[in-house]
Amino acid sequence: MASGQAGPVERELPPLNPFDGVPDARYHVPAADLLRPLLEPGSGGLLRWRRQASNAPIVPVENAYITGRLDLRGADLDCLFRFENCRFEHAPDVREAKLLGLVFRRCWLPGLKARNLRSRNDVRLIRSVVQPGGVVDGETAVQRGDTRERGVPDAAINLTDAVIEGSLVLTRTRIASSFGRALQADRLQISGALLAYRLKADGQVRVPGMRTGGNVNFSGATLHNPAGFALDANGVHIGGSLLCDVDNFGAAGKRQAFTARGVLHLPSARVDGDIVFRGADLASPQRGVIASEAWDSSDPYVDPWPSVVADRMRVEGNVEFSDGLSAVGTLRMMNVRIGGTLRLARARIKVSRGDIEPFYDRALHLDGSEIEGDFEATGLHVPCGQLRLSDVRVGGNMLAARANLKHRGRDVFSARRMKIAGNLMLTNATLEGTLRLQGTEVGGSIELYGTEVTAPTERPQASYSVDLRTVRVGRNISLTKSREREFHASGGVNMDGASAARRVDLTGAALEAESVAEHGIALDASDVTCDEFLLNPGKPPQGRILLRHAYCRTLDDNDEFWAAEGGIELEDFRYDVLHRPIPMQNDRAVDTRIRQLRSAMAGYRPGPYDQLATMLRASGNEEHADTVLFRKQQYRYEALAQGYRVLGPGVRLWSWLQRWMVGYGYRPVRALGWLIGLLVVGSLYFWLGQDSCVTDPVRFMVAGTRCAIDQQETGLQWNPVLYTADLLVPIVDFGNKGRWYMHGLDKWMSDGFIAMGWILATTVAAGASRMIRRDTPTK
Repeated sequence: MASGQAGPVERELPPLNPFDGVPDARYHVPAADLLRPLLEPGSGGLLRWRRQASNAPIVPVENAYITGRLDLRGADLDCLFRFENCRFEHAPDVREAKLLGLVFRRCWLPGLKARNLRSRNDVRLIRSVVQPGGVVDGETAVQRGDTRERGVPDAAINLTDAVIEGSLVLTRTRIASSFGRALQADRLQISGALLAYRLKADGQVRVPGMRTGGNVNFSGATLHNPAGFALDANGVHIGGSLLCDVDNFGAAGKRQAFTARGVLHLPSARVDGDIVFRGADLASPQRGVIASEAWDSSDPYVDPWPSVVADRMRVEGNVEFSDGLSAVGTLRMMNVRIGGTLRLARARIKVSRGDIEPFYDRALHLDGSEIEGDFEATGLHVPCGQLRLSDVRVGGNMLAARANLKHRGRDVFSARRMKIAGNLMLTNATLEGTLRLQGTEVGGSIELYGTEVTAPTERPQASYSVDLRTVRVGRNISLTKSREREFHASGGVNMDGASAARRVDLTGAALEAESVAEHGIALDASDVTCDEFLLNPGKPPQGRILLRHAYCRTLDDNDEFWAAEGGIELEDFRYDVLHRPIPMQNDRAVDTRIRQLRSAMAGYRPGPYDQLATMLRASGNEEHADTVLFRKQQYRYEALAQGYRVLGPGVRLWSWLQRWMVGYGYRPVRALGWLIGLLVVGSLYFWLGQDSCVTDPVRFMVAGTRCAIDQQETGLQWNPVLYTADLLVPIVDFGNKGRWYMHGLDKWMSDGFIAMGWILATTVAAGASRMIRRDTPTK
């Protein structure tokens, strides 16, 4: 076809620039002249289309301004229409048409009406501009009976229910719709791909229910509809991948990222390949009118201002929001299933901070999703917003090294009941807010090497920086240093009820309880179970430590741990061995251990001493076990004396007697020593002394230096040793103490030895009973 007419090409005319406005008359070609050769002879004005020969001719039109209406509605033509450097007065109309193909290259169109189009090849708009005018011709994008959808006039390009057996190509095309929708393609079916490299669309790109056999590629495209959906792809099925990547084609330095202003709406989408948003720039308004009335709800789990909505999406490959992606607004993908890896590496996501509950300030919302591969968020940066991953299942590892997440005073990373088959690695990360992993199950390890967690959730009774309550870990929980960077939890760590098959490691950790935490707990490890418990913080914890009902096989600790400012709760804390055993000859080590226990606990608690003694006895260290129990009884009586007040001095005296005579039953040699000592003293006293009664043989029977009470007693012989032994041994009578006359000082001395004997016997009995209770096995 000719420039300016339907005849031979006029070579003297320069090429038409279709974007400079209406050209002069030399370029005008009436649409009727283009269509006349395609009409059957004698059809008159009925526009009965001529069926074409099987050689499938091409209808080329170049450098022309098409005047009038190009009306191919309902046509059945084996023709491929190719327009190049053309401008149209009216929107081409190919509704219900059956064509071989349709190509617009470097064309300017006021619209394209293509509802129910059937194309056996590609439909292409390449480097074109589609810019509807201000006049609405009355056709709406969607009609309900005989009424038009209010407020929704023509879309700039309307491909609703079209079938394209090739590909739809929109490369470098600009669609500037003043009507609200740039492209409407509900239920569009494409056998090939949708290629929209560097597409620029002002208005909504609407493709719900679309089916493609190949990729949907928006790399380098710009979609602009900030008041609503920039892309509405509800329920699409993409046979290849959805690519919203950086377009690198062209001269050096001409890289162009995918950009969207408005919501990307992808619920129930199904993608047989990957979804790629590498380096994309996504943003939606964070205040004001929301894109969907359904989101105007009191539901606390709604995200009113998202940048991406992809609930119930199914992806067979990977999903990548990574490598420089910037998103303002929630990435919402609830209940999705991803067959490969979810990547957020080096992405930046930001939302506006909510003022009142439920806040609606989630940066990432993945509740209930399943990821068969890894979850990779290395270098993820969230300057404001929460990552919510409740009930998420990850088939591989969760990798979030060097992440920078900020949501001060609230949960910044909330992953309750998450299940991870591999490792959770949040190493060298910086978090402001609470890291909440309550009920999480990890097949490998939880590794927080060098991670800093500050500004926790502000709650009176549960203000912790790291919440690991009831987690289940197949290997290790590591909250340790990474080279020069320490693990730091300014609001403390709560791992109540956690279990690790191997190790819980806090080597080099810095644990604090901020003033916002009224409970003042730096570490709550109650009910923790593990094989090894390494409690070696880098500095004394600033707050209390709770180890109630915890159990480990091997315990390792250091002086900084025992110097915790708030003390340590050790009730029913059980361990089998120490990582660094106490040698039998090292009395100083056991004394240090006892001193640490006493200084760490507020008041007397018998359980920790019993546990230490049990551990020592199990390792064969009976002597040190007795030392621990000896000191336990000493502290017990001190506590009793403080409690009784009035009777306190008596309790202290009784404690002193037991301690020095029999060592509370744990030093039986002392009893023998006291017995021998008293026997020697008494024997010497009664041997060296002489009673004045020996000068009165009339009243007494004299036997050496002492007198028998009964003169009829014959055969008695004075023996100071046997007499002293009879005085010291209560209950049993050896026949001496009641038969010899004592008076004055001797009487006081003999009564004193009797009293000492009873005291010695009582303390021995008390100690023996204590030892029997100690040695009786529990059933």
